[in-house]
Amino acid sequence: MDIETLRIFAEVAHRGSFSEVARSRSTEPSSISRAVGVIEAELGERLFHRTTRKLSLTEAGALYLARIEPLVAQLEEAGAEARAIGRGPVGTLRLSVSVSYGMVRVMPMLARFRARYPELTVELLMSDTQVDLVREGIDLAVRLAPAVEANLIATRLVATRYRVVAAPEWLAAHPLAVPADLAACEALRFTLAGFRDRWIFRDDGGAEEVVPVGGRLLISSALGLREAALAGMGPALLADWMIADDLASGRLVDCFPAHDVAATDFDTGVWAIYPSRNFLPGKVRAMLDFLRAELPKPQVLAAR
Repeated sequence: MDIETLRIFAEVAHRGSFSEVARSRSTEPSSISRAVGVIEAELGERLFHRTTRKLSLTEAGALYLARIEPLVAQLEEAGAEARAIGRGPVGTLRLSVSVSYGMVRVMPMLARFRARYPELTVELLMSDTQVDLVREGIDLAVRLAPAVEANLIATRLVATRYRVVAAPEWLAAHPLAVPADLAACEALRFTLAGFRDRWIFRDDGGAEEVVPVGGRLLISSALGLREAALAGMGPALLADWMIADDLASGRLVDCFPAHDVAATDFDTGVWAIYPSRNFLPGKVRAMLDFLRAELPKPQVLAAR
């Protein structure tokens, strides 16, 4: 059984469609179906339930996929590493990251990564949509969350904190003594569920307070919220990695430096995640090590 046939079978299993795999490979669905048929003939088992509307794995197909997929990944990586002796990682690394984090943290250091691994092609996919890593062929994703799905391998790169910040001129005109004062303000609100209607504060004694927030400007981008805050349009809840430089320069002010702040969870972080595999490809290992070493560990500076 050649590795390309096995790769086609795995793609069909994840995409659930002969035609979708054919389109991604610029070929005919019949050729994809024949490749799967070769495996079924050799095994003497049907690997897919086929109907006019649906394609799904049989029990034998699911077992076969679970066995061969790690082997295919290892064979591919073994070949890539053998070809890369003396050159470093080669091939293509598909890296998924949110738009805001990609622009603020990943893009500024991408040139250094490219200089270190010139033989490696990088596809940086910036999207705020939660993509299916296996279905979309993503090698590594960087996500901001309290935790990640249990079926994925994950490592936390950086712990994050959220702060309520505002421009100095806005704060001078709208002094805030305690978090509850926000309830009477025109706050800048993120459209994401859990961020738009309330913010949670925790003082140094551990006491928590939920403060309702309102405001007639809602923005779907954290980058947009930062710009609105810089323009003096109101207070915004933003992550430390986004506003550390603004706080240090005084362009923004931490409204409540004595409090921890969250929208949903105080324990959040930047996670590197990848599909569960028995063998970590060299290209993924290279990016993981680089991210761990190079990502800034923000030191939020309060100015009041």
